[in-house]
Amino acid sequence: MTVLYIILAIIAIPFVMAIFIPADFTIAKEVIVHQPNQQVYDYLKTIKNQDYYNKWVMTDPAMTKQFKGTDGTVGFVYAWQSENKQVGHGEQEIIKLIDGEQIDNEIRFLKPWNGTSYATFKTEAINPTETAVKWSFSGHKKYPMKVMHVLFNLDKMLGKDMQTSLDNLKTLLEK
Repeated sequence: MTVLYIILAIIAIPFVMAIFIPADFTIAKEVIVHQPNQQVYDYLKTIKNQDYYNKWVMTDPAMTKQFKGTDGTVGFVYAWQSENKQVGHGEQEIIKLIDGEQIDNEIRFLKPWNGTSYATFKTEAINPTETAVKWSFSGHKKYPMKVMHVLFNLDKMLGKDMQTSLDNLKTLLEK
């Protein structure tokens, strides 16, 4: 009977821990790109360019994509649908642009889970030929997702994928 209580306690730990972790989250990563700020900014604001550096977009080259509006402008929507559960179905919309400084996107996930998150790219000239790119991903997680964050350390997993994407961006733009 003691063993049963120990097993139940071990199973319950992530569920109890999830009660105490914050519902709001932000994950941020950055990279230095050896290119002028405006060139980096202009590349990032064109969402279709994610096909060449974003790890999540590159996971399923066969995914279906739809576009609404003019890429690189506020209101542009990039929708995707994939049978791959890591990619799922959703859409990304440019909601704010500050030329040469910031790109804000709202990301609406539809499958395999439903939720809204926000991604922001900030670019800052370090000097005329170097740009700091900061990418943040934020949102609100409800209780079931908080358990997933505890069990799978999603902050670490997402952060790793974000850094891979930024490293891909750096390699691509420095060619």
